[in-house]
Amino acid sequence: MSTPPILDFSPFYSNDAVAKVKLVQQVRECCLHNGFFQIIGHRVPEHLQSHVFDCSKKFFNQPLDEKRKVNKDLNTWNRGYELLRSQMLEEGTAPELKEGYYIGEDLPTTHPYFVQKKLNSGPNIWPESMEGVDEFKQTTMEYYHETCKLAKDILRVLALTLELPETFFDEFTSGAVATMQLLHYPPQPADTDEKLSRGIGAHTDFGAVTLLLQEEVDGLQVWDKDTLTWLDVVPTKGAYVVNLGNMFMRWSNDKYISNIHRVINKSGKERYSIPVFFSGNPDYLIECLPNCCGVGQTPSYPPIYVADVVGGSYRESYGRAQAHKERSQGQEPALDARQEVMV
Repeated sequence: MSTPPILDFSPFYSNDAVAKVKLVQQVRECCLHNGFFQIIGHRVPEHLQSHVFDCSKKFFNQPLDEKRKVNKDLNTWNRGYELLRSQMLEEGTAPELKEGYYIGEDLPTTHPYFVQKKLNSGPNIWPESMEGVDEFKQTTMEYYHETCKLAKDILRVLALTLELPETFFDEFTSGAVATMQLLHYPPQPADTDEKLSRGIGAHTDFGAVTLLLQEEVDGLQVWDKDTLTWLDVVPTKGAYVVNLGNMFMRWSNDKYISNIHRVINKSGKERYSIPVFFSGNPDYLIECLPNCCGVGQTPSYPPIYVADVVGGSYRESYGRAQAHKERSQGQEPALDARQEVMV
């Protein structure tokens, strides 16, 4: 298999049973091979995709001091601005060359998820001093909800790929937690040292499924186990790159793949992307799925709650970045993505 194939998702919404069966088979093949595929024919409007990218650029174009007013380190539930080089997903590399802005379901501080500190749940931290902030809020939240709907549709297809009822994951998706990131990767020279300039280091995702919207600048690469090479995922306008996370791989008893991927931006241009990480209901117990464990076979993993499996992975990745900074040169000064130059 070459780069993750582009699948037409529209049969899921149609009455064409034959086309729907074909879609399910295609998704199943991708999940068994490398856990990645791309979809078109979904229901997220293209104009909304374009508008949310405009909002992302507007936010990141602000001066660093303005962005730091909503620094996610000022809260404990992972919302707001993430400074350049804050995260480190791959051992042996430098912290990553991206800055981000985290958004999720905008929950009040009285919500049980917030009170019980469930998986980064709580109110969003908005850039209130930014011009046009009301439009920014409206657009990003509309986009967030549309992609969460799509994630639920994808999980219904995944249920069918495992010969389960289409509604099998509905309890898991009810009351779900999902995190959206607006991401900006500064431009880098084509001959830069890859290990020191990863946009995102080689890693697997933590949750159930990830939906990634790319703009026209490439950089995403997926590991291909058959050829032992990195495959470029060339952006396709309007398409979503979909991949399974570690939690779904565990859930399927390793039948389906959570695959390694990375971002290296050697385009010489700024790169923008928007992933949505769908984790599901934090109180849902992940146990080996039906049809994923043979007769007399013991599941490879014990049961675990969503909040525990996803939350632990987040803490580990940010801990690596902090440890690297402390080992290298103490507390490094904060850098603006538009001022840092790699040589």
